[in-house]
Amino acid sequence: MVRGQELLFVLALFFSLAAGLVGCIALMKRMLLAGDVISHLALPGLGLAFTFKVNPLVGGAATLFLGTFLVWQLQKKTGLATEAAIGVIFAAALAIGAAITPREDLAESLFGQLESISLAGFVLGLAAVVFVILSIYILRDQLSLSIFSNDLAAATGVRIVRLDLYFLLLFSLTVLVGLRFMGALLASALIIVPSATARQLTNKLSRFFLLAVAASLLSVTAGFLLNAFVFGFSTAGPTIAILSAVIFTLSLLAGRRYQPG
Repeated sequence: MVRGQELLFVLALFFSLAAGLVGCIALMKRMLLAGDVISHLALPGLGLAFTFKVNPLVGGAATLFLGTFLVWQLQKKTGLATEAAIGVIFAAALAIGAAITPREDLAESLFGQLESISLAGFVLGLAAVVFVILSIYILRDQLSLSIFSNDLAAATGVRIVRLDLYFLLLFSLTVLVGLRFMGALLASALIIVPSATARQLTNKLSRFFLLAVAASLLSVTAGFLLNAFVFGFSTAGPTIAILSAVIFTLSLLAGRRYQPG
């Protein structure tokens, strides 16, 4: 049991690395708010999994990636902004998830659960995180061009529509890893807040990524330790989210302090 808890903590640390990187890309692509709603796409799958007594992550993954694909299709066919496209599917996903999730399992679906993780689950989660990080590294040039100018990226041979799908899937895979201990409601917190924190502290790209990852790692580490030795909640998700918000607030104060004038 102790070993399972330690593995979950290590996986959470690796998750924070991927979340920091994905959040930076999402912020620069003006998709940061998408993170707050895309994690909710897992809710219907979690509800069905609890109802039929199967692995919740399997059900969550099914609706999460299905919803992500629908978001991509809606964006491509209607020309809606990504946030608007996600919002359309989010409303339905949240309503369906809340309706079909058994009441006794709703809290776990929304906020996660600090259950011990098996070695196989740890390896799968770690593989997913490594895949996300490596994919961002491989796609870094294409992502950078698309952030700067879609037209310029297209002129150099980048397939913008396909690249958007790849990034949305990486976004969703990152959320999926965080579902176990953050839940559908808070899984996106480590994608949204650390990147926003880093943006307040620097305008340099290299420092931006490093500070986002550092803020994410600090939130997870302190959140798990405080929850283990002080609060003792059934999940560390709320503690991690609160700490990340506190760090963001401090970054606002630091940003104002160093602004000229």
